[in-house]
Amino acid sequence: MLMTIDELVRKAKEDGASDVHLICGVPPKYRHDGNLENMADEPLTREDCKKYARELIGEELYEQFEKVGEIDLAETYADNRCRLHVFKQQGVPSAAIRLLREEIPVLENLGLPPAAMEICGLHKGIVLVTGETGSGKSTTLAAIIDKINHTKKCHIVTLEDPVEYIYTPDLCVFNQREVGFDTMSFASGLRASLREDPDVILIGEMRDRETIETAITAAETGHLVLATLHTGSASDSVDRMVQVFPEGMQAQIRLQLSMCLEAVLTQKLVLKKGGGRTLACEMMVMTDAIRNLIRSGNTPQIANSISTSAAIGGQTMDQALIRLVKEGKITRETAIENAVDKAFIKKNAF
Repeated sequence: MLMTIDELVRKAKEDGASDVHLICGVPPKYRHDGNLENMADEPLTREDCKKYARELIGEELYEQFEKVGEIDLAETYADNRCRLHVFKQQGVPSAAIRLLREEIPVLENLGLPPAAMEICGLHKGIVLVTGETGSGKSTTLAAIIDKINHTKKCHIVTLEDPVEYIYTPDLCVFNQREVGFDTMSFASGLRASLREDPDVILIGEMRDRETIETAITAAETGHLVLATLHTGSASDSVDRMVQVFPEGMQAQIRLQLSMCLEAVLTQKLVLKKGGGRTLACEMMVMTDAIRNLIRSGNTPQIANSISTSAAIGGQTMDQALIRLVKEGKITRETAIENAVDKAFIKKNAF
């Protein structure tokens, strides 16, 4: 018998899975500790997938979905808020369902470097949380936003696709805008937000030149901008932001970034001893040396500067992995597997 979406989400939640995948020709699957596993024995038929798609997006949006081929939204199933992506493949609907945490986690409990706590005290500038899909970027940003909510009196505007965590106002007030429903795009929503008297602006993802350019302007005019990028290091993040601009503008953008970028957190979830996963996190805290490297375009040297900034809270991904080995949370082999410089890990992780 076909499981309902509620039943699938409930089972995934009980088993500690992060995502549910519904694909024609294979059984429903979920991602557990990074691996895909079956949730049932019977493969899904075309009709099963169409039924799930209608259940997920509703009849009102199904006609739109048939035309455009994919749709994003967020809904609650089995008392758990979920991020949904329903899409067509070979003419048949598929779905990826991300289970979001029911409660926004406490920032101090995420395993971030201690210096990350200072982000909540910033009044302006850009803070980036980067990493591959599923590395916990949205969770970290939500925890930062919630910490600000309980410690400062601010107006926070979020631009998300879709809205994931719902914040309960404490000291702050919120306007949570969903791209595609409340605003046409990240860029247009971000431009509009500058007229909404915000203190903090959360951008779900900086995807294009206009969004990045407006984010820099917002940071320069006294706003704290929090955003994500799908990059693997602080230096990659700087390069990604600069390279969306024409060559003639890149020197100016590097100059502006060197002045308004405040921190970059790069996250990776790695296998933990005894099962599960734990967070490894690189953190770039801005120093005069790093600002000079950004200005001059010498981004490959940023990692070296981060490695020598431990006194103010900076750490590279390799330093984070070594710390996890020494704390007994991961094996030396896991550290080597996830290392940027494997020789460095082999020499220092014991």
